[in-house]
Amino acid sequence: MISRPALFLDRDGVINIDRVYVYKKEDVEFIDGIFDLCRHAKALGYLIFIITNQAGIGRGYYTEQDFADLTHWMCSVFVNENAAIDKVYFCPNHPKYAIGKYRTESYFRKPAPGMILLAAREFNINLRKSVLLGDKHSDLEAGLAAGVGNNILYCSNKHELESASGPVVSHPRQVLAYLKHWNC
Repeated sequence: MISRPALFLDRDGVINIDRVYVYKKEDVEFIDGIFDLCRHAKALGYLIFIITNQAGIGRGYYTEQDFADLTHWMCSVFVNENAAIDKVYFCPNHPKYAIGKYRTESYFRKPAPGMILLAAREFNINLRKSVLLGDKHSDLEAGLAAGVGNNILYCSNKHELESASGPVVSHPRQVLAYLKHWNC
């Protein structure tokens, strides 16, 4: 089986505006350009994965079912936009602030690479030709730890742009050049 490249996307802050612990569809506002990016990634042969920490579950702010319901709706929006998400990976754990069974260290919680490596195993991903787009340094750390070839910080905040190291974009469409380059 031939390995394929993937586009790994954080959710809150990359796919939708981060309004802190988003779990209802009425609170979702998609980032301008995210559907264009995903359509182009699909056209270039990329698989698309969402990798998201969801400490709100662990903290008891919403349930795994709430997250699943929102995820199902969100993925249907992407399908309608001809930009289907191949799979969503999430980690509800937090080592300090979660409650009950969720209060634990997890290899799947970013900055650990667990979600990315699981996707790579399940879908035969070529990580060196893959691209990760995240809005936090912990996203990029996960990508680097997993061996993702191109890890890009998405931010519109000028202060973050100035303090970032490595590739930074202020609009999802700017990632297209990286996809085309890395798909060669």
